[in-house]
Amino acid sequence: MSSILKVDEIQDTSGNNIINENANTVTIGKSGDTVNVVGTLQNGGTNFLQGITHADQWRLTTSFSSDVLPMTNLEQNDNPSFTAIGTAMSVSSGIFTFPVTGIWLVSLHTEHYINGDDREINGRIQVTQNNSTYVQVARGASFINGVGNNTHTSTDCSSIVDVTDTANVKVRFGVATDQSGTVTISDTNQNVTFMTFVRLGDT
Repeated sequence: MSSILKVDEIQDTSGNNIINENANTVTIGKSGDTVNVVGTLQNGGTNFLQGITHADQWRLTTSFSSDVLPMTNLEQNDNPSFTAIGTAMSVSSGIFTFPVTGIWLVSLHTEHYINGDDREINGRIQVTQNNSTYVQVARGASFINGVGNNTHTSTDCSSIVDVTDTANVKVRFGVATDQSGTVTISDTNQNVTFMTFVRLGDT
């Protein structure tokens, strides 16, 4: 047979508050206490205080010259030291789909070289909220002053993306250069030109 205990406050043997209910607010412990939760703390049936639940990385596998949008020929990081968190991103023809909704940090790093000058090189992140129209949300710029053969440079940019609908909110990456001979560098064994996706929290 079940039993019901009806109280407004539970104290320890020294008279310190353990659990108190007042005006529909439940207080556990007192100021300065450490509350140790054994098991899983939930909010409405969903795990609470989970930390980062999804993180993923992809990289360019085929180098290219001049402007490209979106970047294709991509692979997920497959280095032995890499482990994704949660479900991976998916990509089709350079368009990335998020595995779940949430607030995501999206970053792009690009590396380039040219035997000459290139006054402006841009790495770009673009986002669509309707699976159709893309808006540029971040740009990283650099330049090459051709003081030697195959001078290198890199760009970085990032944006926080509110993914409210995985069917419509998507992201793509591109590069724009002033000189057609500027090469965006790839590598299948390490991250050279690459994208990082980290889910920061709920939308």
